[in-house]
Amino acid sequence: MASNEHLSTDPQPVIQCDSVFKIFGDKAKEMLAETQGSIVDAKVFQEAGCIVGVNNASFNVTRGEKLIIMGLSGSGKSTLLRCISRLTDATAGRILIEGQDLLAMTDKQLIELRRETMGMVFQSFALLPHKTVLENIAFPLQVKGVSTEDSVKKAMDMVELVGLQGRENYFPRELSGGQQQRVGIARSLAVEPDIWFLDEPFSALDPLIRKEMQDEFLRLQSVLNKTILFVTHDFDEALRLADRIAIMKDGVIEQLDTPANIVLNPATEYVKKFTEDVPREKVLRIESVMDPVNSSEALSDLKVSKDAIIETVAEAVLSEKHPVPVADENNDVVGVLHQSKVIHVLFGRKADEPHQ
Repeated sequence: MASNEHLSTDPQPVIQCDSVFKIFGDKAKEMLAETQGSIVDAKVFQEAGCIVGVNNASFNVTRGEKLIIMGLSGSGKSTLLRCISRLTDATAGRILIEGQDLLAMTDKQLIELRRETMGMVFQSFALLPHKTVLENIAFPLQVKGVSTEDSVKKAMDMVELVGLQGRENYFPRELSGGQQQRVGIARSLAVEPDIWFLDEPFSALDPLIRKEMQDEFLRLQSVLNKTILFVTHDFDEALRLADRIAIMKDGVIEQLDTPANIVLNPATEYVKKFTEDVPREKVLRIESVMDPVNSSEALSDLKVSKDAIIETVAEAVLSEKHPVPVADENNDVVGVLHQSKVIHVLFGRKADEPHQ
C-alpha cells in the first residue's frame, strides 16, 4: 500500500489535512485511541460495529490547485470532502483552512467561514423551484446581507460568466440538466469563494453535456484560479481536470500524484487497474517524458511546449530527423524530446536505444 503522506512544501497551504479519520459507530473514538494514529484495520472496526469512512488521510492543497479526489462508490471520497468542509465532523486528526483549525471553530465561526471562503456544488442541483435563475444565484448573497440591487447585479455577472444570458428569468423546470448545473455553479461562485468544493457535479448529466461542463469548468478555473477539491468516480474525468489526483479505496488514499505520474508509475495494484487501459498519449504532457538539454546534441528547428499533450504533437515530432527542443511558457528551452520516448509512449517499446 502506498504511503498516505502527501504534504507539499508550501509554507502555508490553503488546505492542510493531518491524519484525518472519519469512523462511524459508537466505539469509534475509543478504538481509534488504541491505534496510535496509523492506518487502521477496517475489518477489526467493522466487527466492533464501526465503519471506517476516511482512514488516516494526510495531504496539503496549494493555492489555485485542482485536486481531484477519485474513487469508486464507498471509497470514502465524498466523506473526506464533507470532513474538509465540516459538513461532517472528523473523528480524529487536524484540518486547517488558511491556517485556521477547522475542528476548533465554533458554529458561528464555521458559518462565517463557509459564507466567506467556501463555495459548494453537488450532484443534485438543489435549485429553488419557485425562484428564477437570477433569483437562485442572488439568494446566497442576500442571505449574507447584500442589498437586492447589488446582489442582482452580481448575479447577472455570474449569469454571463456561465453563459446563461437570455435565460436569467427562466425557472429551473424550463432548463436542461446542463443549464441547471450551470446555475448551481454560478450560485456557488457568486459569493466569490477562495475554496471551491465540487462533489460529483457532472455525474447526473449525459456524456455530451458532461464533456461541455468539464470544458466550462476548465475555462472558469483559468479565469478565476480557485483552490479546488473535486470529487468524482470517473477516472477519465479526473485525468482531464486534475493538477493532482488522490485515488481512494476503503477510506485510504492509495496514491496522490499528478495524472502523468499516476499513469506512468501506479503505486499499487489497485491504482494500476485504473491506468491499464488509459492511452498514455492522451494524458501525458511533453514535460513528463522530455530529457535534459545536451549542448552537444543537434536539435530540430521545431519547438514544442512542455505542457502539450503528446498525442497533439506526436506526428510532427516523429517527422523530424533530430530531437525536438521543449519550451516553457516564456519560450525558453527547458528540455529535449527524443523520438524514442514518443514511440515508447505510443507503442510501449523500451526507449533504451542510444539517441542518434
